[in-house]
Amino acid sequence: MSDLENPKSAVLFDRAKAVMPGGNTRTTVYRQPHQVYAARGEGCRIIDVDGNVRIDANGNFTSLIHGYGHPGIMQAAARQLELGTCYGMATESEILLSEMLCDRLPSVERLRYTNSGTEAVMNAIKAARAFTERPKIAKCEGAYHGTYDAAETSQDPNPANWGEAEEPQSVPTAKGTPRGVLDDVVVIPFNNVEASEKILRVNGNSLAGVLVDVMPNRAGLVPASAAFLTMLRQVTRDLGAVLILDEVITFRLGFNGAQGRFGVNPDLTTLGKVIGGGFPVGAIGGKADVMSVFDPSKGAPALPHGGTFSANPMSMMAGVAALADLLPEEFERLDRLGARFDSQIKECFAMNGAEAQVTGLGSLRRVHLTSAPLTDYRSTVAAADGAKHVAALARALFDEGVIIGGNGLMTFSTAMVEADIDEIVETFDRALKRLGH
Repeated sequence: MSDLENPKSAVLFDRAKAVMPGGNTRTTVYRQPHQVYAARGEGCRIIDVDGNVRIDANGNFTSLIHGYGHPGIMQAAARQLELGTCYGMATESEILLSEMLCDRLPSVERLRYTNSGTEAVMNAIKAARAFTERPKIAKCEGAYHGTYDAAETSQDPNPANWGEAEEPQSVPTAKGTPRGVLDDVVVIPFNNVEASEKILRVNGNSLAGVLVDVMPNRAGLVPASAAFLTMLRQVTRDLGAVLILDEVITFRLGFNGAQGRFGVNPDLTTLGKVIGGGFPVGAIGGKADVMSVFDPSKGAPALPHGGTFSANPMSMMAGVAALADLLPEEFERLDRLGARFDSQIKECFAMNGAEAQVTGLGSLRRVHLTSAPLTDYRSTVAAADGAKHVAALARALFDEGVIIGGNGLMTFSTAMVEADIDEIVETFDRALKRLGH
């Protein structure tokens, strides 16, 4: 495959440039010389408008844990479509999905829905502030939590602006971010227990909450250490701050999410992606006392929250169907597929003389073309040349028939079988040879 084999996509991109900035509405799917347009999905594969078939090891950025055409989700969506896509009323569907999520996540006693992970994190931050009546939020350097001003602070700092390793600076991601936003975001170094605890305690009197992802993709998909997570839980309790666990991506790590796998007991949890069965969704869940800031039953709530499409029955019922088939044995099978990939890709790297490694757990992986130790965001950035090579590898894989994230992010779906993993590794081999490894 090559870009020359996508003439219909090239025509579509010319049309797109006339009505969208750069012909694009999602920076994450932009590619040159033009975007390639999907026509349909089948199982773990995407067929583009020119008829090219590619294995999807991206899953719409981890949201499609069942791939495409899952019978239960399709049936649930079709039934709900006949009844109505949304109403200005509550529906039983939001109760059904909430019951399933509360059952799986012992830390979650109450839930509330949004339409994306970004919105979920935004409202979790606002909930922590409303509950504590404090302004500041702490987050780990390099971690992605959506596009809300506070959440995206220090999402992608660089050596020129990130400050000292044990005292990171609050760095804006978008130009024009108000200084006041940056002043209310406390940045801590991921997996550095001593330095992070010191920073948190210094800001204790004004700290509303700590936002953490136990395996942040943009920071390398490196798991948090047990000591780091234990410290965050203890310090937030000591300070009366809210511990917010971002599970928008990592909920797919197990039946009880990442918090079950890592043994974390947060006050608030944010969810999205896989809980919507392929439809737009987000959720904030947590302890009943913290979630009470949303409660309108006794008058104006401390944190008013609505949303025209929040808890729409299409997303809710698709989510119910998706979770119904996400049982422990399916997570075990996804773990086995991940282990098969790990074993074979190491051999592939060795045969091609590539200095490389893979991070991640369960159905999530990230490929790094470096042999340097990776522990946090800065260690990932230090391998800058490796990151450039990964982007080139992702483009070569796309042309050879496998889709991964431009930063090397990969995800496996229940639509995959062992033969699909084998084909992915074979495609890696071709792509590496194409790049001269």
